[in-house]
Amino acid sequence: MSKLRSTISAQSRFLSTYDGAENLCLEEIYTENVLEIRTEAGLAEPLQKSPATLGLEELFSSRGRLNDDADTLLVVGEAGSGKSTLLQRLHLLWASGSDFQEFLFVFPFSCRQLQCVAKPLSVRTLLFEHCCWPDLGQQDVFQFLLDHPNRVLLTFDGFDEFRFRFSDRERHCSPTDPTSVQTLLCNLLQGNLLKNARKVLTSRPAAVSALLRKCLRLELCLKGFSEEGIELYLRKCHREPGVADRLVRLLKATSALHGLCHLPVVSWMVSRCHRELLWCGGGSPKTTTDLYLLILQHFLLHASPAGSVPCGLGSGLLRGRLPSLLRLGWLAVCGLGKCCYVFSAKQLQAAHVGPEDISLGFLVHARSVVPGGAAPLEFLHITFQCFFAALYLVLSADLSQSLLRQLFSCHGPRSSLLARLLPPMCVPRPERPDGGAAALLQEAEPHNLQITAAFLAGLLSREHRGLLAECQVSERALLQRQAGARACLSRSLHEHFHSIPAAVPGEAKSVHAMPGFVWLIRSLYEMQEERLAREAVRGLKVGHLKLTFCGVGPAECAALAFVLRHLQRPMALQLDHNSVGDVGVEQLLPCLNVCKALYLRDNNISDRGVCKLAEHAMHCQQLQKLALFNNKLTDGCAHSLARLLACKRNFLALRLGNNHITAAGAQVLAEGLRANASLQFLGLWGNKVGDEGAQALAEALGDHQSLRWLSLVGNNIGSRGAQALALMLEKNVALEELCLEENHLQDEGVCSLAKGLERNSSLKVLKLSNNYITYLGAEALLRALERNDTILEVWLRGNTFSPEEIERLGQRDTRLLL
Repeated sequence: MSKLRSTISAQSRFLSTYDGAENLCLEEIYTENVLEIRTEAGLAEPLQKSPATLGLEELFSSRGRLNDDADTLLVVGEAGSGKSTLLQRLHLLWASGSDFQEFLFVFPFSCRQLQCVAKPLSVRTLLFEHCCWPDLGQQDVFQFLLDHPNRVLLTFDGFDEFRFRFSDRERHCSPTDPTSVQTLLCNLLQGNLLKNARKVLTSRPAAVSALLRKCLRLELCLKGFSEEGIELYLRKCHREPGVADRLVRLLKATSALHGLCHLPVVSWMVSRCHRELLWCGGGSPKTTTDLYLLILQHFLLHASPAGSVPCGLGSGLLRGRLPSLLRLGWLAVCGLGKCCYVFSAKQLQAAHVGPEDISLGFLVHARSVVPGGAAPLEFLHITFQCFFAALYLVLSADLSQSLLRQLFSCHGPRSSLLARLLPPMCVPRPERPDGGAAALLQEAEPHNLQITAAFLAGLLSREHRGLLAECQVSERALLQRQAGARACLSRSLHEHFHSIPAAVPGEAKSVHAMPGFVWLIRSLYEMQEERLAREAVRGLKVGHLKLTFCGVGPAECAALAFVLRHLQRPMALQLDHNSVGDVGVEQLLPCLNVCKALYLRDNNISDRGVCKLAEHAMHCQQLQKLALFNNKLTDGCAHSLARLLACKRNFLALRLGNNHITAAGAQVLAEGLRANASLQFLGLWGNKVGDEGAQALAEALGDHQSLRWLSLVGNNIGSRGAQALALMLEKNVALEELCLEENHLQDEGVCSLAKGLERNSSLKVLKLSNNYITYLGAEALLRALERNDTILEVWLRGNTFSPEEIERLGQRDTRLLL
């Protein structure tokens, strides 16, 4: 145990995930990411709150469990979201005795290194030979592990980097008999081996199958840094006076760059390139490609003799290092094609990568899990490997023109990207006995190819034409490649949209994003060509574009706005259950003019984002509906929303459920409602408006001529609020549905509402479930129903009726739903 703690402490103390050139103490630099319990699509009911957010120390709590009998906890996140660093922090907290002390043994594994293990393994071999070897009593230690599995934690980082996928077809239950890495890992995750030992797995979402989800105790989504997290991280990186302040101001002034920084890997890059960003004055990066070219410049300048080259990638800096960059690019292509992310000396030699190439700093030593073992090399991050692969494809003559023109085609959601696109090109070139780039990339993982293709689009943009010309790419070849990429991106988007079945007559055409759609949009954005974006959506007839659970963050919002703002017909844009945030809202503003409705449920949006949204929406004639429930809104956004209600004459729906709006906010909203004559749907469920807020809203709605649906579910409303709502019902002639479940109306409040119902002629549905109502209150409602023929349903479920009373009430009036 002592050896295991000291080994893991040594491996975890310094943050070496991105850069081996400097040692960053993890304790000093670590910044919490947004870690949410994953919710399934389609399960979010109106009363359901936003996904629970966990701190790292709550990782093994009982919250959000899917299956108490399962052992495996899964953390999913996009490339660069901080999954490896989160595990490293967990390991360090355990090794230092600070947390997770319920485990006596922690065994960390890297999937990209296990991928390289060819020989069969047993559980004992895996733990001892590939993590930490006990110096004495190996059999006793192993027997203790088998006898006390609940005191053991195994972590597997980067499941998406395995060539294989999870399978339950081959059962293996012996901890001492060897089997393949694939079979061993799959049986560990299922609990067939080391049952009751906790296993933590990290992966990108694309590699997680429904079969794997059956074996999960809990699934968490790592969403990267919040806005506060970005600033905190930069201040931890730059403690010298003024630098962090200037960087934070720069980010807040350049929303495109700010939007990229929610990925920790990008925040790290911004931190490393702070001198270029703050002092070189070359303009802030807009796209991911811009940023990776900036870090490329940073490393090349760092590797050049002082004063030998001026600032910038031009002036021969890139051309002077072109042979090294091509060798690194070929290594990256070979790795992607073989699902290999760590490279041995033999593999480096085969790609002709030498000490000079390694000295540039893009390859770093992989953390070895075997004490004293020789660590192979890996790229700084998987995104760097994809970037170098794209750079190779653009600059090298090894790739034919026709392959580049077809790279962005998107004919099917399942098969490998290049394999399904380029059958004529998949022939090894004679000068490469191990196969050319096209042949290699047939077997690459689709999510890595998508990252590579997006970089390729960015490198082929007009913005970087001069840079490629510096590398002696002929102008004719460059123009052909650019034209091919532009045409195929535009055609792929058209194919995607037109593959959707025709709309039902009388209804708007609804498009659900298919796999690859967000990637196509990102790739198009990387090219930064307005004409291309306009052509991509020309003539498109879409009434509703649905992008829920698609991992849409601020960077994707910028790309969506860049393309969708050119639509000629208004549409509804649904982005529920993503990571839009305030910065993403800001990025969406340019396309708000073409939105009839905008749905942003569960997107970590605060008052700042909504205030900007409301201010912009007042000038957008097409926008009629906003859904902002399950976010972080408070009374601070009420004034902006009230102005929107008062000034926008065609606004139809505002849904603000499950936020933090109190009576003060409701009173402000009521002022906007007094001047409004168009709103039909108002949702404030799951807030804290109380009696005072309900009273203010009721007074404002007494004479409202258009509101048809009002939800005040779960707002701590009592009898005083009910009295005000009853008076509103006596005067209002438009409201058709009033939802008041989960409050504290009791009999007194219901008796007041019953009096209002007697004089109401418009209400059809009244929902009063779970309000502590007794038979006395129900009697009052029955008397009101005798005088009201308009009301169709009164919901009374979950109140305090005996079975006999329920039967008796149901017989007296079938409109009571009990």
